[in-house]
Amino acid sequence: MQISGRIEQYRDELITLRRSFHQHPELGFEEHHTAEVVESYLKDLGLTTRRVTKTGVVALLAGSRPGRVLMLRADMDALPINEENDVDYRSRNPGVMHACGHDAHMAMLLIAAKVLSHNKDAFAGTIKFVFQPNEEIAGALRMIEEGVLEHPTVDAVMGIHVWTPVESGKIGITAGPVMGGLDVFKMTIFGKGGHTGVPEDAVDPVIAAANLIQTVQMIQTREISNLKSTIIMFGRISGGTKSNIIPDKVDLEGSIRFLYKGGPDSIEQPTERFRRIAEQVCQTHRCTCRIEIIHENIPLINHSGLTELARQTAAEVFKDRNAVIDNVTMASEDFSEFSQRVPGVFMFLGAGNEKKGTTLPHHNPRFNIDEDVLLNGVAMHVRGALNYLSMNVV
Repeated sequence: MQISGRIEQYRDELITLRRSFHQHPELGFEEHHTAEVVESYLKDLGLTTRRVTKTGVVALLAGSRPGRVLMLRADMDALPINEENDVDYRSRNPGVMHACGHDAHMAMLLIAAKVLSHNKDAFAGTIKFVFQPNEEIAGALRMIEEGVLEHPTVDAVMGIHVWTPVESGKIGITAGPVMGGLDVFKMTIFGKGGHTGVPEDAVDPVIAAANLIQTVQMIQTREISNLKSTIIMFGRISGGTKSNIIPDKVDLEGSIRFLYKGGPDSIEQPTERFRRIAEQVCQTHRCTCRIEIIHENIPLINHSGLTELARQTAAEVFKDRNAVIDNVTMASEDFSEFSQRVPGVFMFLGAGNEKKGTTLPHHNPRFNIDEDVLLNGVAMHVRGALNYLSMNVV
């Protein structure tokens, strides 16, 4: 049977797997049930599995003869969101939901492992299947520290993300930076509490916070080139207990995203600029501040050679070169840790379908996907692996 036919015969199993994962979501590093399901499935294929980073699962598939090592990766964790979808496979874990498509990623990679295990005589080399925990908070780095890119040493890595902003029937594959770096900040502005009727006797951290939120926006419009995408967003602000009380402090949280190398060694230095302006604004308002910055993700950069291979593969799978589009987003993904160390390509499988109501953004409590696109995701894994292991790409 041809590969396309073999993939098609697993359509029902693919959707069943995805819906089962969707019903039983687990947060990062708590994917115990999920890991057991993944392990059992891979062992039934005759593969030997091992745990990496508590709940991560790794399995190897050797081809007919020695060759390069390709890693295929799927993420496992869900989000702390209470699902609002009225579907029979909705989350059974209150307050936890697969609202980013990781359930689909695991299902696609498991079916790909099944198809590839039936075709191991067709390729040279080794395929390393990696099911990664805690993608939302740097689980990839933990796996790397525990040797996931070694034993055997990985030569290249591929990943797929279902993506509702892209129309079903299309796939986004772009060379260079495709997802943003991410720094998360938490800060507290300290003033002196008092009565709102006599504000001159207090030091108001609220107005300092308001000024800070607006002033830091000058970083991406006045200090960093408009050709270097930068976003500074505040997601939380909290302070005070009553309308006529000036609080002692205000807490703020937010994110800094960028499509270039960040950090103190970069020319742009968005996070360092943020800290400078925040401290000076607070000083202007006679306040002090405490700033904590977590460097969560680096930008995800696709390797040019692997990107071209993936685009050629997509033309085979989708049978239409117009289905292959460019897609860049400021959202972040810790797949970037893998692709920083070995050549990698990360693809966006379109899953947005207006008629099926699957165009809501990721991380929304009513997020859902067009399941009809999942077979193409499996095919991209399978054909991408076979093409890479048979070509001298990198």
